[in-house]
Amino acid sequence: MYHGKTGRKLGRTSSHKEAMFRNMVTSVIKYESIRTTDCKAKELRKLAERMITLGKRGDLHARRQALAVVRDKTLVSKLFGELTERYRNREGGYTRIVKMGFRFGDNAPVSILEFIPEEKKKEKAKTKAKVKTKTAE
Repeated sequence: MYHGKTGRKLGRTSSHKEAMFRNMVTSVIKYESIRTTDCKAKELRKLAERMITLGKRGDLHARRQALAVVRDKTLVSKLFGELTERYRNREGGYTRIVKMGFRFGDNAPVSILEFIPEEKKKEKAKTKAKVKTKTAE
């Protein structure tokens, strides 16, 4: 029976999948964007968002849990510092998947998984627009 088995198989063993997603989430934290297939991006989103949530918790146990996945102390410090501050007031949805088209060799659907930029820029743009409309009147 197949009860309780979540996630996509992706044609790999479980140990291969785990190692692949560890490498991919490390790259996403390092470069804040990664280009991969649609199915891998949808599975990787779960792990990347879990890492941000661990960073927001910020305690020693959360740091050790993140180190069990990422295994690079500099990237874990980036996760617990810069990325945590960026998403401090956000309740979830730290990543986005942008569909790019199809890969040349095998025609597989390709996407970009990236962290959403800071919200402060959006707020500044909104306040500038309000100032312009008030001065126009």
